[in-house]
Order: sequence, then C-alpha cells, then structure tokens
Amino acid sequence: MPSESVPLRVVVADDSVLLREGLIRLFDEAGFDTVGAFGDADTLLEAVPDLMPDVAVLDVRMPPTFRDEGVRAALRIRREHPSIAVLLLSQYVEGTYAQELLAGGEGGTGYLLKDRIASLDELRDAVSRVAAGGTVLDPQVVRELLTRRTDPLATLTPREREVLELMAEGRTNAAIAARMVVSVGAVEKNVTSIFQKLGLEDSGDDHRRVLAVLAFLQH
Repeated sequence: MPSESVPLRVVVADDSVLLREGLIRLFDEAGFDTVGAFGDADTLLEAVPDLMPDVAVLDVRMPPTFRDEGVRAALRIRREHPSIAVLLLSQYVEGTYAQELLAGGEGGTGYLLKDRIASLDELRDAVSRVAAGGTVLDPQVVRELLTRRTDPLATLTPREREVLELMAEGRTNAAIAARMVVSVGAVEKNVTSIFQKLGLEDSGDDHRRVLAVLAFLQH
C-alpha cells in the first residue's frame, strides 16, 4: 500500500455507466486516484499491466454473458499480479464466486454487496483494507459461505433441488424438462447453477452429474 502522501491507485470495472461514474466520484471524494474505468472485464485485463493499480474494484457480472466475468478477471489479476488487491461489488450474494476468490487463502481480497454499502467512509475503509492486504466480506456473504461449508445442498433453490433429485433418478436433461414441463434450456441453466453451488469444476458434464448426484445421495 502506498504511503499516506500518495493516493491509492484504483481501477473500476462495471458495465453500468451510472454506477461506474458514481464510483469514480466516490473514490475521488475518498482521496483515491482512479486511473482507469472500464465497462467490461476484457478491456480491464488488457489495461492492468500498464496501469498497475493498487486496487481493482469489479462488478461480478459483466458483458458478454453477465455471469462471472468479474470474478474470472479478479482471479486472473490475483494470479498474474499478486500485488494488486481486488474488491468485488455485487447486487447478489454469490457464494460460489466468493468461495472461489477466497480459496487461495491470501489477503488483498474483498466482496461487498452494493446495496449494503451505507456510506463513503465504509467504502473508503474497504478499499484501504484490501489494499493493505486484508480481507473484507459483507456479513451476508459470510453467512452464505458458512452455510455452504456445513451443507452445500442448502444453497440450492427448491427448483434446483427438484432437478437434482431427477438427476439422481438417472434422467437426462430432456427427460427432466418433460417431467417438470419446462424447456430443456431452463433445465440446463439449473444444472449449471447446481454445479457452481456444489463447487464442481468444469471437468465434463457427465462427470459432474455423477458428483452432484453423489452429493445428493450422501446428504
């Protein structure tokens, strides 16, 4: 972290222009130097080696898929530039993504919910703490991680549990869709979410289906 006489260098990545500009103004008021602002993760990643900020503040969901681009970018930044801290901001509690970000056990990381940041001082403190090598987590994120640790199946929605039960019966996605009277695409989204929530890495859908079913049967 720079000395007190040198402002923290921050980059911001959020697809919402209003939120992005709002963060820039907040950081300016907090005494930080926003050296870059981007609307997607790819552009951010291209610029990071030249900018070398102290902290990267990223939205979790950004173009093109609006799923986990921010998390993937944060993980890559931490891997390729360990000196850069990362702070994820999200509208949702994404337990899987928070767990993945924290899996390395290193500091310099944070995960806060946008709607629960109550003041400029709170945001300034969070950015300063991750820049200093600390970890900052929203209490709701902590509760989600504790729930996942004790019972990963508890994070599944009722619809996802129903899909998993039908998977345990050996049904294909098409068969599950017919049984639940939904589209195959809807089932595929639920299956993908189940894999993510159970922390099953992408090693082939067939293998992950088996692991997911085993998790269900062992519950």
